[in-house]
Amino acid sequence: IGYSHVGLSYETAVQGHHWRLVTSAFSHISVLHLVFNMSALWSLGIVEQLGHMGLGIQFYLHYTLVLVLFSGLLVLGAYHLLVQKFKFDYFRRVTAVGYSCVVFGWMTILAVKQPSSKLELFGFLSLPISFAPFESLIFTSIIVPQASFLGHLSGIIVGYAIAWGLINGMNNYWAITMLG
Repeated sequence: IGYSHVGLSYETAVQGHHWRLVTSAFSHISVLHLVFNMSALWSLGIVEQLGHMGLGIQFYLHYTLVLVLFSGLLVLGAYHLLVQKFKFDYFRRVTAVGYSCVVFGWMTILAVKQPSSKLELFGFLSLPISFAPFESLIFTSIIVPQASFLGHLSGIIVGYAIAWGLINGMNNYWAITMLG
């Protein structure tokens, strides 16, 4: 099954394929795409960092769900604006897939919660985490031009909303309700 069958696009959202908000985040174009996202997530050490902050796995799962859904909704909102207001029909069929919105979101949350931390990339590059979300956005856009700039940016925006407490109060009830 190809990513076009599970990915998120404006056209499929208009057709009522709302489930793609979830499936798109867990689908990848290639194994290399998956490996890159998982290695970036591992480099952040999110679960370990959250454990040190007294939060942990439940917090991670709850807010990962928030990042998946809200980032997807933000991307769809941007596509809607580009298609309807600015008449860029190209964005009607752009299909977004991948876990990058979540990775960028968690990177942003850690940047706000632990601004003096360093982000180790590929074992030889060390960035101050406070700059990492936007440095990574620019780097990814240059190295992988077909990557979803809007998807990555939406993860950063939702990450800030979570870190600043604009989206809070997630519990098991809300997590199950969001999925149901």
